[in-house]
Amino acid sequence: MNEKPIFEIQKNVRESIQLRLGTFKKYRFGDIRIFIKEEDKDPIPTPRGLTISPSLWPQFKAGLVKMEEAMIAAGWLDAADLEIEE
Repeated sequence: MNEKPIFEIQKNVRESIQLRLGTFKKYRFGDIRIFIKEEDKDPIPTPRGLTISPSLWPQFKAGLVKMEEAMIAAGWLDAADLEIEE
């Protein structure tokens, strides 16, 4: 998977979460994976991640909406937390 990240979230100094599109043996998928940055090297993917086939994307997205609703109901998030700075 050599595609550039669609979106990247800096987790800490060494790790980032990258969202990418990928293919493997003609199968297409969305990939959400932790990458590690080592000094003077390109980030390398770790085994920690999730691949999602396009057919499962609607269910995954619905699950994220439910997760967000639960976090708001629990008081873990508020409107200000949901604003993304690009």
